[in-house]
Amino acid sequence: MSEPTNFHTTPIELPLRQWQPDPAPVEGCAGCAELAAVRSRARAGGDMTTVSDCNVFMRRHPEGH
Repeated sequence: MSEPTNFHTTPIELPLRQWQPDPAPVEGCAGCAELAAVRSRARAGGDMTTVSDCNVFMRRHPEGH
């Protein structure tokens, strides 16, 4: 069994991807328009997982949807 440490370790710094702006829907693309609508409803309902998923699909346009 290992012994617990008696000193503080340096915290790990993680990137804050949440500060990136949401991607804009591509003009004239029905798929992007639907993803933007789903994202808006998900954000209003507090479903940030779906918001993130929609952002990933929109960033991968056109192969994302």
